[in-house]
Amino acid sequence: MERQILHVDVNNAFLSWTALDMLKQGSKIDIREIPAVIGGDESKRSGIVLAKSMKAKECGVRTAETIYQARIKCPGLKVFPSNFKVYRQYSNQLYQLLLEYTDKIERFSIDECFLDMTQYLMNDTLLHKGKEINQRVKTELGFTVNVGVAHNKLLAKMASDFTKPDKVHTLFENEISDKMWTLPISELFMLGKRTVPKLYNMQIRTIGDLAKTDKRILQNKFGKHGIMMWEYANGIDDTEVKYVKEKPKGIGNSITLPEDISDIKKLEEILLALTEQVAYRLRKEKMMARVVNVQLRNKDFVDASHQRKLIQATTSTKEIYRNAKELLEQMYRKGTPIRLIGVRVDDLTDEKEMQISLFQDSNEEKQEKLDKTIDKLKEKYGYNLITRAGNMEVEDLIQFRKDDVK
Repeated sequence: MERQILHVDVNNAFLSWTALDMLKQGSKIDIREIPAVIGGDESKRSGIVLAKSMKAKECGVRTAETIYQARIKCPGLKVFPSNFKVYRQYSNQLYQLLLEYTDKIERFSIDECFLDMTQYLMNDTLLHKGKEINQRVKTELGFTVNVGVAHNKLLAKMASDFTKPDKVHTLFENEISDKMWTLPISELFMLGKRTVPKLYNMQIRTIGDLAKTDKRILQNKFGKHGIMMWEYANGIDDTEVKYVKEKPKGIGNSITLPEDISDIKKLEEILLALTEQVAYRLRKEKMMARVVNVQLRNKDFVDASHQRKLIQATTSTKEIYRNAKELLEQMYRKGTPIRLIGVRVDDLTDEKEMQISLFQDSNEEKQEKLDKTIDKLKEKYGYNLITRAGNMEVEDLIQFRKDDVK
């Protein structure tokens, strides 16, 4: 199965997060809009610029130069200290939002993450998910990110480094020659500064030059690193997203619709698809949910949400959907154009800690077996090949597109 990878990179993270924290503390100035930097101890000659605003960049201020040098270039420069406690808070907020899309997240640094979306697209496209994450971070968290969209980690990382800020870029295999090979060799990921002059001496100045060089020559010159450079220049990368399994506090999924929808029946169909993935992930985590929440956003960007405490914790797709559907019917105003819909389960508990109810009937047992069977089919044949038909009002019907399985 072709991998579906996103790389999410916060734009100017330290300065953006400092600005947001200051605004929350009552500051009247957004330091993103003035010549400002985040820097080390200015009283020491070693104090350097960690992050800079666009206004400071326009003055010629560069990251990693001394604050003394930056002030010469920009006399009105404002310097603010770093606060890694604040940065961790915002980094964790981003991580929690991304967990709504996939459990497979590699925190590459405090301000960037790789997401393996291979099993989590739900008939959506990787590009659309990337755009949705870009918009949600901006709307819900208050800062911006670049998102790289590709089929491996290398290309996703390269894509997210294209023009900034607040952009979504693709870098698929058929785009490598146009989008990547024209870049200077120094732009290639994982290429050390000491290697660049050596490549220049070999008349290798662009990533395309490196990609077209005989890899045996590179191997003789640089050893194993030469092979890696050649593979990277050609967009080859088989490394996996290295994620750490963490028990989630809640599991959710939402989708920004390609066009506004006013038909509640269509909204119910979308809600069912979202519920399927949420319940699937809940069972994979071996957890049960006590709360169901449904979120709507209308065409005017007004949000509304309703939640319900369940009588008994559950992992049942049918039970979660039944409650979600009732919540949707309660909160939806007929004819209102909806641009986003989401479902979330909270108040999670480990299924091992949850005693089975004495009142569980045979239908619930059958539903559990059905859910587990569907999960196994999804894992074997791919998530999008196994779907439920209809709204599960009477019984579950399974659509299995056998022609798609090879």
